[in-house]
Amino acid sequence: MLDNTPPMTAIDATDLTKRFGNVTAVSGVALEIPRGTVYGFLGPNGAGKTTTMRMLTTLTPPTSGRASIAGAPITDRDGVRANIGYLPEEPPVFDELTGREQLEYFASLRDISNPTAAERIDRWLERFGLAEEANKRIDGYSKGMRQKIGLIQALLHEPAVLFLDEPTSGLDPRAARTMMDVIASLRDSGQTVFLSTHILPVVEELADIVGVLYEGQLVKEGAPETLTAELADAEGTSLEDVFLAVTTEQGTESPLESGFGGGSQFASAHNESGSGPSHDSDSEPPVGESSR
Repeated sequence: MLDNTPPMTAIDATDLTKRFGNVTAVSGVALEIPRGTVYGFLGPNGAGKTTTMRMLTTLTPPTSGRASIAGAPITDRDGVRANIGYLPEEPPVFDELTGREQLEYFASLRDISNPTAAERIDRWLERFGLAEEANKRIDGYSKGMRQKIGLIQALLHEPAVLFLDEPTSGLDPRAARTMMDVIASLRDSGQTVFLSTHILPVVEELADIVGVLYEGQLVKEGAPETLTAELADAEGTSLEDVFLAVTTEQGTESPLESGFGGGSQFASAHNESGSGPSHDSDSEPPVGESSR
């Protein structure tokens, strides 16, 4: 008799490594993330976060190491794809389509029946306040509206594991709160969320486990309360204090946001201005689910 029970470990990786020429973007990353967990993935710009997510979602093959998602090895692209949803920082949408047409197209790619797709699309459009805009072309959407459509299409097939890269980017505070509530409800329903963001209040509120990536290496990992307890001598220690302490120990301070729309910014040797190599700037073009 076949055992269809989902594995208790949603994301498993050993010695996951990616090199581009003689640049090592990710080095020896090991992960063991339980099912029904929100994993907060932190790191300065250029740390290798996006490259790690692209390997875990089968968009970039690793140079060495192994990983599996919901029991499917990342060498089995179809097996992984069936179990994941992925929202990259720039959602893959077609400007010439309406929001509803975009979602219907993705539902067809996932082989979701028309009645089921229609029910889910209506429910999520209503949840994100897009019902009245659903029949307008995406080329007239704001960044926040595109972000919402991107998340909905990643959720339509009810994946076991959801990868989110800066999911609150471009959202106003009300929409960001809705996004956070949705993430919490997914975790409560047993789904796993791998969340990469610079907005630390999101991680502090939602994450069960936090991992800090620096120069391609996972330099700190643990429950938020455990990590903050390690700096017990500093009264009022926050996750931001942990992040800065860890990255300072490793040789730099890093840009992050302490609020939804801005917050404290810290200089970095690996920032987006080009003063250092960006390991997240892969040699491949960004790819969304639509190109799988």
